[in-house]
Amino acid sequence: MHLGIDLGGTKIELIAMDSNSTTLLRERCRTPQGDYQKTLDAICQIVKDNEQKLQKTSSLTLNSLSTSSLGIGVPGSISTETGLIKNANSTCLIGKPLKEDLSKRLQRPVSVANDADCFTLSEACDGAGEPYNNVFGIILGTGVGGGISINKTILNGPNAITGEWGHNPLPWLTERDIVRPCYCGKQACIETFLSGPGISKQLERLSLMDSDTVLTLKSEEIFQLSLSGHSLASKCVNRYIDQLARALASVINILDPDVIVFGGGLSNIDSLYPKVHVKLQDYIFSDSVNTKLVKAQHGDSSGVRGAAWLGKSQITESSINKR
Repeated sequence: MHLGIDLGGTKIELIAMDSNSTTLLRERCRTPQGDYQKTLDAICQIVKDNEQKLQKTSSLTLNSLSTSSLGIGVPGSISTETGLIKNANSTCLIGKPLKEDLSKRLQRPVSVANDADCFTLSEACDGAGEPYNNVFGIILGTGVGGGISINKTILNGPNAITGEWGHNPLPWLTERDIVRPCYCGKQACIETFLSGPGISKQLERLSLMDSDTVLTLKSEEIFQLSLSGHSLASKCVNRYIDQLARALASVINILDPDVIVFGGGLSNIDSLYPKVHVKLQDYIFSDSVNTKLVKAQHGDSSGVRGAAWLGKSQITESSINKR
């Protein structure tokens, strides 16, 4: 039995998978806002409640459930220096010993990884990236994250920041790029351009430059409006495509992945894939673009499935090391 939890800013999602990666159960609850202790309570409660459900609907005993693997994807990472959460959009997690606290309260080992790593692991193991060895997974949503999988294994570095392309500066800046400060303290981070809020802010600035009226729309609405020929929305979308191509080209020049798997709300905009692929040719250091750009196979489920894969992989590694 392998349990996975996706700890998001607004929801906590749990999944239970068997050894064949078949989903046995999925459940969601709201994430307590800005309260670390209540977040711990909510995670422990959803685990307890759903283990009881599994016990009633299967032949599993409570003892076998309590020794099942548990992986958690978080919007941040664990510091290799302190063991505390860092770089989290959910700021109440920053500086907290999440892994240690949950292990104590649930009385079992807990694996914790960045949510983008979990997304990438899921898609690399049995999703859109399964046929490939070198997979770069990206999240284009409220934030911009990424993860790298080599041979179905997440690549981890000494700083626990592998794949954090969203906090590199946008390459090849032009005077048309609207530079804004990022929550991380830097300016011109890729996340400020390519996130959902980022493209909304770009449209607001473009509308102010074009008229006295501020046009405030969500990212999905901007793309939909551009399809109708709206000039400002079309200009904003074209800039976004060029910015996304530049940002991905800098990754391709370093990593040269077989495939880039898109996740997050903006990954559902199908027109992005062919347009960005064509635009990549203007920026990558090659005479051709052979990197595949694909949508996540498991959609919104990739993060929580990857968390379950994370726990499963930790058990596999432990058993190998004991031999």
